[in-house]
Amino acid sequence: MSDGRYLKYIARIRSEFPEKFGVPRQSGLVPELRAEIVFEPEYRNPDALRGIEGFSHLWLVWEFSEAVRADWSPTVRPPRLGGNTRLGVFATRSPFRPNPVGLSCVRLLGVTAGGNLLVGGADLMDGTPIYDIKPYIPYADAHPEARGGFAQTQPETLTVDCPPELLEKLPEDRRAALLGVLAQDPRPRYQSDPERVYGLDFAGLSVRFTVDGKTLRVVQVTSNR
Repeated sequence: MSDGRYLKYIARIRSEFPEKFGVPRQSGLVPELRAEIVFEPEYRNPDALRGIEGFSHLWLVWEFSEAVRADWSPTVRPPRLGGNTRLGVFATRSPFRPNPVGLSCVRLLGVTAGGNLLVGGADLMDGTPIYDIKPYIPYADAHPEARGGFAQTQPETLTVDCPPELLEKLPEDRRAALLGVLAQDPRPRYQSDPERVYGLDFAGLSVRFTVDGKTLRVVQVTSNR
């Protein structure tokens, strides 16, 4: 699918996440997150972006590049349901699909001098290939009356306890985004050991934390560089 016979990568995303762990489970959950869509040379043409700044949000069509498989299963176990309940793959947003294609709605923050796009709220790992970009049309794409199945309501967030001396190790312009990511509870849904220490890589930093009940405590912040 990615060999150019059917679909071509037009761009890749540059985000703060070098690995999947910690990436928000849906776009828009952490609006403070910033990312850049870097076009491949073939598609780096300013004419292709003409008029895009008239839209506040965009749809991104992208590849679950870390979940490509030769086979597929008709049922999956959504983490939202604790990983114990099987649902049809087409009734979920699982990355393990017949075609590993994802869809995200992001906020357009601007166009760079080099002709790339700055976006907010992306739920994508660094380097994720993008197949297409389409404008979000409010009257057509927003449906307030829609039912959300098992994901009707947004999951509760955690209270994040980050000591001031550790918070100071974070770049000031990245603090709100990281705290927002941690509040979403990056752990697998089936893990609840309050003694376990988890590690999250974000913006060149290694952040270690524990979770006890509804409180996440940051215990260490070190540089990966």
